[in-house]
Amino acid sequence: MANTSDIIIIGGGIAGTATGYYLAKAGLQVALFDKGFLCSGSTGRCIGGVRQQFTSESSIKLMMRSVELFAGMDEELGTEVHWHPGGYLFLAHDEQKKQAFLDNIRIQQAAGLKDVRWVDAAEAREIVPLLDTAGLLGGSYCPTDGQAYPFAVVNGYAQMIRKLGGRVHAFSEVGGIISAGGAATGIRLASGEEHHAPVVVNCAGPWAAEVGALAGIEVPVEAERHEALITEGVEYLGIPMLVDYRADGGYFQQFRHNGQFIGCYSPSPRVPGHSAGSTFEFLTDMPRRMLKLVPALAEVKVVRQWAGSYEVTPDGNPVLDRTELAGFYVLGGMCGHGFMLGPAMGQAMAAFVRSGAKEPPYPEFALRRQFGRAEAMK
Repeated sequence: MANTSDIIIIGGGIAGTATGYYLAKAGLQVALFDKGFLCSGSTGRCIGGVRQQFTSESSIKLMMRSVELFAGMDEELGTEVHWHPGGYLFLAHDEQKKQAFLDNIRIQQAAGLKDVRWVDAAEAREIVPLLDTAGLLGGSYCPTDGQAYPFAVVNGYAQMIRKLGGRVHAFSEVGGIISAGGAATGIRLASGEEHHAPVVVNCAGPWAAEVGALAGIEVPVEAERHEALITEGVEYLGIPMLVDYRADGGYFQQFRHNGQFIGCYSPSPRVPGHSAGSTFEFLTDMPRRMLKLVPALAEVKVVRQWAGSYEVTPDGNPVLDRTELAGFYVLGGMCGHGFMLGPAMGQAMAAFVRSGAKEPPYPEFALRRQFGRAEAMK
């Protein structure tokens, strides 16, 4: 039947397309649905950073796997995704942050991330010659962290799903989860059209809670607005992703493939909800935060700003699990790290679905966990 498949994926961002690809690669018939265009949610609004520096052992190991996948993606997907291992440098301007980073580095190295290290202010300046090191004690640096282009990655996965016999449906909003006998059996689109499969995977990002509610399942994911901007392209300066956790800091990097700088900062107070509205405050404040670290960027022009949603969980860690409704799974709650975690998390979700296992592969990412220890490197 045309509307029957082995797996239905809800969400056309990195989590959905990666999960769909690895399931299709295993020989399963995949049907993927997104209410907008591919990458129209969080993935298409992120800043493209890929890092392995976390404090959860599972996140560290998954990110090491993601980096391996990003590095081989051009060949795997047959398209240029602009992967570049340009590094991440987390900056410490006080003793408390320095000690936190040193503690984190020990956790990361114990988990297998051997090339992360502490660098003092002088070495930070060697890595980033244009960096203003006033007040800087040093930082946590991992040269194998990097960047990729979100739209190219998602489109590459989607193209492979189609090539492997799957179907990708854009502008197809899901209005209901169909079930019978305590098990998911498919979806009903907002148009009324039905599609059937014994497995449905909720990869709806910041809308994961709303999609879960369609099945009567509570998913502890909330949307939170974050803004970003991008500049004109200029000569590549070799600047890694710079992360400044100070109240007036931010995060930004330069894309290797086109020379544009892209960056954001976490709003205070937080802005819950699905609003994608942009503000003049961010447009004027973010460049100041960038210039505080790299004054040489003063003449670089901002060309665009936008906003999108983080998908936030109570402890800053994602959800990868099955639900109380048999055959209904959730992969989400990436807390701003979805693009970087997506390849490995999608591969892990595909393996979990195929295994039919009752318990999730990563207990700390269970749907019904206690939400205790929080991820420190958000």
